[in-house]
Amino acid sequence: MKRHWEIDALRGLMLVLMTLTHLPTRLSEPLGQPFGWVSAAEGFVLLSAFMAGLVYSRYARRDGVETMRRAFWRRALVIYLCHAALLLFLLTVIAGVGVRGQQTAVTDLLSWYLAQPWQGFVYGLALVYEPALLDILPMYIFFMLLSPWVLAFAMRHGWAGVMVVSATFWVLAQQGFSEWFYGWTVALTGLPVPFQEMGAFNAFAWQFLWFCGLWLGASRSAPDARPLAFPWPVVALAVGVALGGLYWRHFGLHGQAPFGADVQRNLWVDKWQLGPLRLLNLAALGVIAVRFGPGWAGRLPRLRVLEVLGRASLPAFCAHLVAVLIVLAVLGGDPLRLPLWGDVLLIAAVFAFMVAVARFTQRADAAPPDDEEPAVVPAPASASAARDAPL
Repeated sequence: MKRHWEIDALRGLMLVLMTLTHLPTRLSEPLGQPFGWVSAAEGFVLLSAFMAGLVYSRYARRDGVETMRRAFWRRALVIYLCHAALLLFLLTVIAGVGVRGQQTAVTDLLSWYLAQPWQGFVYGLALVYEPALLDILPMYIFFMLLSPWVLAFAMRHGWAGVMVVSATFWVLAQQGFSEWFYGWTVALTGLPVPFQEMGAFNAFAWQFLWFCGLWLGASRSAPDARPLAFPWPVVALAVGVALGGLYWRHFGLHGQAPFGADVQRNLWVDKWQLGPLRLLNLAALGVIAVRFGPGWAGRLPRLRVLEVLGRASLPAFCAHLVAVLIVLAVLGGDPLRLPLWGDVLLIAAVFAFMVAVARFTQRADAAPPDDEEPAVVPAPASASAARDAPL
């Protein structure tokens, strides 16, 4: 299966922006949501879902739905093992260093675990307790487990019903469905994990973005798929929305809180709830990327290092978290702690580590060059999934 180097480069760019946001340096604030009211997380989730739809729908057509399901489940298991390793690293090494050094960036991050260590350990492995920074992979696992059933249904019956249900859950999430569901679960089971310790991402809202990407990817893999195209009024409107969001984000009066102290209106662009204005901004950027992206890709130089990171997105993502957690445990969370040259050295060292991990894992997987077509004989689904997996 031929690689899409443009998608790899975009995923690599999202990893770079995510890392710069998470590292406590002077760049974390200006490069948080750099393109408007959209962060690297939205781009990463959408691109990963797109690749999942593209790759696994091809498996289903070529090898059958059961093969596609097994490939999804194998990938979900790999992601779970990565998350479990990161969690154990956080709860042992990082917790020990942070507590000994009295780094509030770590003790605040692990406050519930430090108060309830055994419950934190068990519920963490069960994907219920999700400390900050380690809350995106559990959401991915949840989506990967749902996706084979949703994709199989949509390939037989169409995507209309799937997207209506998904959009309905997104609307419910904006109205507090997650809090209601948590309260119902606690009343039924006595779950001891506080709501705020179950991850910042509202999965009932973010599933809409995932299934939009899955739908787009699956539609692009169909034998009769036509290139996406938008009429010029839609493109013009998208450009206006994107420029407005960009100006508002960087030149507005309130920084990353668009409406200042107005909590209710800030929810319209809330990242964790995936607010409606955020979705609008993301859709506008998506239209621009589809309309102008191919032309830009043909003119701009290829940054191979971004492709390297994008092709090994799961190892690179885990490496970035390891690096960020070490920095928080050793240096703390103050973005002004280091001088400017220290920030530069820190960022360079972290990216060198991420690239080294990405290159090592690619060599271990023996991935073919991105412009090389595989042999006509289909590869086993597990090997193909290792090369083309969405995360």
